[in-house]
Amino acid sequence: MMLFEQVNILGVIFQFVFLGLIVLFVISFTLFIRRLLLNSKEKASDMNEVEKKLDKIIEILEKDKR
Repeated sequence: MMLFEQVNILGVIFQFVFLGLIVLFVISFTLFIRRLLLNSKEKASDMNEVEKKLDKIIEILEKDKR
């Protein structure tokens, strides 16, 4: 009877560890996707700023040619 209780306890511990790993995976995956989305938004805004600066430089160069 004692052996059965130990096996049952080990099964419960294994289930908690497995459930914890699944929860950890879901949280990690969610944070990873969130970080990817935030980085892509930052890159897009940075590109817009660079484009504005280049347009300004082009305008200045065109004025200098005249």
